[in-house]
Amino acid sequence: MNATALTLLRHGDTGRHGFRGRLDDALSETGWQQLRAAVAGHEWDAVASSPLQRCAQFAAELATARGLPLRLDPRLAEYDFGAWQGVPVATLAAEQGEALGRFWADPWAHPPPGAERLAAFESRLVAALDALVAEWRGRRVLVVTHGGAIRLLRCLAEGRGYGDMSGLEVAHASLHRLPWPPACRHAVRA
Repeated sequence: MNATALTLLRHGDTGRHGFRGRLDDALSETGWQQLRAAVAGHEWDAVASSPLQRCAQFAAELATARGLPLRLDPRLAEYDFGAWQGVPVATLAAEQGEALGRFWADPWAHPPPGAERLAAFESRLVAALDALVAEWRGRRVLVVTHGGAIRLLRCLAEGRGYGDMSGLEVAHASLHRLPWPPACRHAVRA
Protein backbone atom coordinates (compact mmCIF):
# COMPACT_ATOMS: atom_id res chain seq x y z
CA MET A 1 0.00 0.00 0.00
CA ASN A 2 1.66 3.25 -1.15
CA ALA A 3 -1.09 5.84 -0.88
CA THR A 4 -1.74 7.51 2.44
CA ALA A 5 -5.43 7.43 3.35
CA LEU A 6 -6.46 10.70 5.00
CA THR A 7 -9.77 11.05 6.81
CA LEU A 8 -10.72 14.48 8.11
CA LEU A 9 -12.87 14.70 11.25
CA ARG A 10 -14.55 17.92 12.26
CA HIS A 11 -14.57 18.57 16.00
CA GLY A 12 -17.81 18.07 17.91
CA ASP A 13 -20.25 20.65 19.19
CA THR A 14 -18.97 23.32 21.58
CA GLY A 15 -22.32 24.91 22.41
CA ARG A 16 -21.03 28.14 20.86
CA HIS A 17 -22.28 29.78 17.67
CA GLY A 18 -20.91 32.13 15.06
CA PHE A 19 -17.46 32.21 13.48
CA ARG A 20 -15.37 30.63 16.26
CA GLY A 21 -12.09 30.60 14.33
CA ARG A 22 -9.09 30.76 16.63
CA LEU A 23 -11.16 31.02 19.82
CA ASP A 24 -10.16 28.05 21.96
CA ASP A 25 -13.60 26.69 22.85
CA ALA A 26 -13.95 23.45 24.78
CA LEU A 27 -16.19 20.64 23.59
CA SER A 28 -19.61 20.31 25.16
CA GLU A 29 -20.64 16.93 26.53
CA THR A 30 -22.69 16.52 23.35
CA GLY A 31 -19.53 17.22 21.33
CA TRP A 32 -17.62 14.47 23.13
CA GLN A 33 -20.47 12.03 22.51
CA GLN A 34 -20.65 12.99 18.82
CA LEU A 35 -16.92 12.38 18.32
CA ARG A 36 -16.84 9.07 20.17
CA ALA A 37 -19.77 7.84 18.06
CA ALA A 38 -18.17 9.09 14.82
CA VAL A 39 -14.96 7.06 15.24
CA ALA A 40 -16.57 3.86 16.53
CA GLY A 41 -15.82 0.97 14.19
CA HIS A 42 -13.13 2.86 12.23
CA GLU A 43 -9.41 2.10 12.28
CA TRP A 44 -6.44 4.40 11.77
CA ASP A 45 -2.68 4.09 12.16
CA ALA A 46 -2.00 7.66 13.33
CA VAL A 47 -3.80 10.80 14.46
CA ALA A 48 -3.02 14.44 13.66
CA SER A 49 -4.88 17.38 15.11
CA SER A 50 -5.29 21.10 15.36
CA PRO A 51 -3.90 22.25 18.72
CA LEU A 52 -7.16 24.03 19.62
CA GLN A 53 -8.74 22.12 22.51
CA ARG A 54 -12.00 21.31 20.71
CA CYS A 55 -9.87 19.10 18.44
CA ALA A 56 -6.74 18.28 20.45
CA GLN A 57 -8.40 16.93 23.59
CA PHE A 58 -10.42 14.36 21.68
CA ALA A 59 -7.45 13.49 19.43
CA ALA A 60 -5.31 12.84 22.53
CA GLU A 61 -8.03 10.68 24.10
CA LEU A 62 -8.39 8.61 20.92
CA ALA A 63 -4.63 8.23 20.32
CA THR A 64 -4.06 7.16 23.92
CA ALA A 65 -6.96 4.70 23.96
CA ARG A 66 -5.81 3.07 20.73
CA GLY A 67 -2.04 3.34 21.20
CA LEU A 68 -1.60 5.53 18.11
CA PRO A 69 1.00 8.20 17.42
CA LEU A 70 -0.38 11.73 17.74
CA ARG A 71 0.87 14.88 16.02
CA LEU A 72 -0.48 18.31 17.02
CA ASP A 73 0.10 20.74 14.17
CA PRO A 74 -0.74 24.46 14.47
CA ARG A 75 -1.14 24.59 10.69
CA LEU A 76 -4.37 22.58 11.13
CA ALA A 77 -5.99 25.34 13.22
CA GLU A 78 -9.15 27.05 12.01
CA TYR A 79 -9.26 30.16 9.83
CA ASP A 80 -8.73 33.43 11.67
CA PHE A 81 -11.94 35.41 11.08
CA GLY A 82 -10.44 38.68 12.33
CA ALA A 83 -13.07 41.17 13.52
CA TRP A 84 -15.84 38.63 12.87
CA GLN A 85 -14.41 36.02 15.23
CA GLY A 86 -16.93 35.12 17.91
CA VAL A 87 -19.70 37.23 16.39
CA PRO A 88 -22.98 35.36 15.73
CA VAL A 89 -23.76 35.05 12.03
CA ALA A 90 -27.24 36.55 12.62
CA THR A 91 -25.60 39.68 14.05
CA LEU A 92 -23.24 39.93 11.09
CA ALA A 93 -26.13 39.44 8.66
CA ALA A 94 -28.08 42.24 10.33
CA GLU A 95 -25.19 44.68 10.69
CA GLN A 96 -22.85 43.79 7.78
CA GLY A 97 -25.05 41.78 5.43
CA GLU A 98 -23.44 42.96 2.20
CA ALA A 99 -19.91 42.23 3.45
CA LEU A 100 -20.99 38.80 4.71
CA GLY A 101 -22.58 38.01 1.34
CA ARG A 102 -19.42 39.03 -0.50
CA PHE A 103 -17.32 36.84 1.81
CA TRP A 104 -19.54 33.81 1.23
CA ALA A 105 -19.56 34.36 -2.53
CA ASP A 106 -15.81 34.95 -2.88
CA PRO A 107 -13.79 34.52 0.32
CA TRP A 108 -10.53 34.88 -1.61
CA ALA A 109 -11.31 38.46 -2.67
CA HIS A 110 -13.49 39.54 0.27
CA PRO A 111 -12.14 38.31 3.64
CA PRO A 112 -13.56 39.66 6.91
CA PRO A 113 -11.88 42.79 8.31
CA GLY A 114 -8.51 41.88 9.84
CA ALA A 115 -8.88 38.22 8.87
CA GLU A 116 -6.28 35.78 7.64
CA ARG A 117 -5.86 35.88 3.88
CA LEU A 118 -7.28 32.77 2.23
CA ALA A 119 -3.97 32.24 0.40
CA ALA A 120 -2.19 31.94 3.78
CA PHE A 121 -4.89 29.58 5.11
CA GLU A 122 -4.56 27.42 1.99
CA SER A 123 -0.75 27.39 2.17
CA ARG A 124 -0.59 26.27 5.79
CA LEU A 125 -3.24 23.55 5.35
CA VAL A 126 -1.55 22.18 2.22
CA ALA A 127 1.84 22.19 3.98
CA ALA A 128 0.35 20.33 6.96
CA LEU A 129 -1.21 17.60 4.82
CA ASP A 130 1.90 17.27 2.65
CA ALA A 131 3.96 16.77 5.82
CA LEU A 132 1.54 14.13 7.15
CA VAL A 133 1.63 12.20 3.89
CA ALA A 134 5.45 12.34 3.82
CA GLU A 135 5.74 11.21 7.45
CA TRP A 136 3.07 8.52 7.41
CA ARG A 137 3.26 7.32 3.79
CA GLY A 138 0.99 4.37 3.12
CA ARG A 139 -0.81 4.64 6.46
CA ARG A 140 -4.34 5.52 7.50
CA VAL A 141 -4.34 8.93 9.17
CA LEU A 142 -7.18 10.63 11.02
CA VAL A 143 -6.92 14.44 10.92
CA VAL A 144 -9.02 16.19 13.58
CA THR A 145 -9.65 19.74 12.45
CA HIS A 146 -12.27 22.43 11.82
CA GLY A 147 -15.19 23.13 9.49
CA GLY A 148 -13.44 25.90 7.55
CA ALA A 149 -10.30 23.80 7.09
CA ILE A 150 -12.32 20.83 5.83
CA ARG A 151 -14.31 23.01 3.44
CA LEU A 152 -11.17 24.56 1.94
CA LEU A 153 -9.40 21.19 1.61
CA ARG A 154 -12.47 19.63 0.01
CA CYS A 155 -12.60 22.49 -2.51
CA LEU A 156 -8.97 21.76 -3.41
CA ALA A 157 -9.44 17.99 -3.61
CA GLU A 158 -12.72 18.22 -5.54
CA GLY A 159 -11.62 21.03 -7.90
CA ARG A 160 -14.36 23.34 -6.63
CA GLY A 161 -14.30 27.11 -6.42
CA TYR A 162 -13.83 28.71 -3.01
CA GLY A 163 -17.24 30.30 -3.44
CA ASP A 164 -18.60 26.77 -2.85
CA MET A 165 -17.15 26.59 0.66
CA SER A 166 -20.19 27.98 2.46
CA GLY A 167 -22.46 25.48 0.67
CA LEU A 168 -20.51 22.37 1.67
CA GLU A 169 -22.13 20.42 4.48
CA VAL A 170 -19.56 19.76 7.21
CA ALA A 171 -21.50 18.83 10.33
CA HIS A 172 -19.95 18.52 13.77
CA ALA A 173 -18.13 15.17 14.14
CA SER A 174 -18.48 14.38 10.42
CA LEU A 175 -15.87 12.26 8.64
CA HIS A 176 -14.51 13.17 5.19
CA ARG A 177 -12.21 10.91 3.15
CA LEU A 178 -9.76 13.11 1.29
CA PRO A 179 -7.57 12.06 -1.64
CA TRP A 180 -4.15 13.67 -1.12
CA PRO A 181 -2.35 15.12 -2.90
CA PRO A 182 -5.22 16.35 -5.05
CA ALA A 183 -5.00 16.08 -8.83
CA CYS A 184 -5.16 19.89 -9.01
CA ARG A 185 -3.23 21.83 -6.38
CA HIS A 186 -5.47 24.89 -6.51
CA ALA A 187 -9.18 25.47 -6.30
CA VAL A 188 -10.87 27.96 -8.56
CA ARG A 189 -10.42 31.31 -6.83
CA ALA A 190 -13.92 32.63 -7.54
